[in-house]
Formats: sequence, C-alpha cells, structure tokens
Amino acid sequence: MPRSPAFGIMTAPMQVGYDDILRVWREADAIPEIGHAWLFDHLMPIGGDPDGPAFEGWTLLSALAARTRRLRLGLLVTSNRFRPPAMLAKIATTVDIVSGGRLDFGIGAGSRPGHPLARREYEAHGLPFHGFEHSVESLAEACTIIRRLWTEPEPFDFAGAHHRLTGAFGNPKPVQRPHPPILIGGRSSATLRVVAEHADLWNIPGGDIADVTARSTLLDRYCADIGRDPASITRSIHLPVSYDEPGAARAAIGEALDAGFRHFVLSLPAPYPDGAARWLADEVIKPSG
Repeated sequence: MPRSPAFGIMTAPMQVGYDDILRVWREADAIPEIGHAWLFDHLMPIGGDPDGPAFEGWTLLSALAARTRRLRLGLLVTSNRFRPPAMLAKIATTVDIVSGGRLDFGIGAGSRPGHPLARREYEAHGLPFHGFEHSVESLAEACTIIRRLWTEPEPFDFAGAHHRLTGAFGNPKPVQRPHPPILIGGRSSATLRVVAEHADLWNIPGGDIADVTARSTLLDRYCADIGRDPASITRSIHLPVSYDEPGAARAAIGEALDAGFRHFVLSLPAPYPDGAARWLADEVIKPSG
C-alpha cells in the first residue's frame, strides 16, 4: 500500500464519448505523476441530461485496459447490486488478465434509495432493489465469494443468507497474487465493518473533512475490534477538480493528507479539454505532492 501519495484520475463515463475518455486515459498513461485511473458503475446518467449516454463500466474498463500499459485501473465503485458475485469475479479476472495485472477491484453496496437518479436505473433495467441492510450483508458475502474464486484451487460450495453457489470455481485466476487489491467504497458504519474485514483500500467521497476524518477513526476502531492493523488499509478519497479553480482541489488534498489519506482519485469534469491529464498533473498533483 502506498506510503507517499498516489494520485489518479476519474472520468465518469456519462455525457461523453468513448474516444474522449480514451484520449484522456492514454495521455494519463504517459504521465508518471498519475498512477491510476477510474470509471464509475452506473447504467444511466446521474448528472446532466437523464436520457444522455452512459457506458457500462466493466466493458469500458476492459477496452481501456487493452489500450493502456502502465496505469492501475478500476471502477469507483462496482455496484454489488448489478451482478452476481461469481459473475463479477469472472469479469474482474478477465480485466486483470487483459491489463497484465493492473486491476484495483473497487466494489460497494450499491446506490442508496435517497439518490433518485441512481435509483431509477434498477427499475429501468429490471434489477431488484433491496433495502440497505440487505445490500451490506450481500456485499460481505460477495467479498468472501470473490476472494475464494480468485484463490482457491478446488471447486467449493457456498451457502449464505443472500448467495448460494454449488461447485463454484474460478479458472483462470487473476494475474495478481494472491488477488487484485480490494477497494471498498462507502461511508456508513455498516459498510465500514465490511471494509475492516475485507478491504485493502477504503475510499470515501471528499467534502466535509471533519466527517471524513471521523469515518476514518471509526474504521480504525472496527479494525481493532477484529484484531486487524488499521494501517494495513490504505485510505483513499475521491475529490472533484475544477479547471477554473485548481486551488480548491489542492487545498482539499492538503487537508486529506493531514488526515492520513494517501490515495487520491481526482475527478475530471467533462467535456475534457485537450491536455486535461497534463493540466491535472501540473496544476494540482505536482503542487500537492
């Protein structure tokens, strides 16, 4: 896990074309200060024109993995509600192989019902939407299943409250050993308990640094409860960037560094101007690092 700050970009795959995202990722791939790149996992836009374009995250990630060489990459974060865990493990393995072992596996419980633009994508795609308690319990089971599929050499059965598998087996295995790093995103206390048990990295949206710091402290406590070293979980934060006011992002990075965060996902707004990744490195990352 990174001790010095690790900076990356987020390009939300909505209201934008594939060629534009590819252009930014390939530019970032050649900039040493940018170490990782992310998409989100929504099936419909959650901002701008609600009927505008939105790409499926894992399919797009695989395409970008094939067109880049250095960046670590992932989804911030996969909705565990969208895909059965065994299918998701297979998809993620494929991306790890396509990328040559560069996947950071981001996952979360899925959108909460308080976000109406996120909620509507379930009904629009015929997907069930269970309560939050169900979704967090399902996430914990999914993390167990996915790790076992990535690591176990023999088929196994799994009987949980939300998932049941018979003869489950993952072949091929991911390139990374023992498995790709697991990043869990979220801020609720229930999700943080799952983070303490399963995650290598934890991501939270920035904003109120006092709340972010309090959530990090709560994660420390949950780690102590199960005998895990809190320092074994890298603290990651997702921050917006304005092309007009880069100083705001620099200030937010400084606050997060003081709070113990070392992994930064900087969200670039679309449309992406020419040289957007280089601008980010020169105006935000270098002055902050």
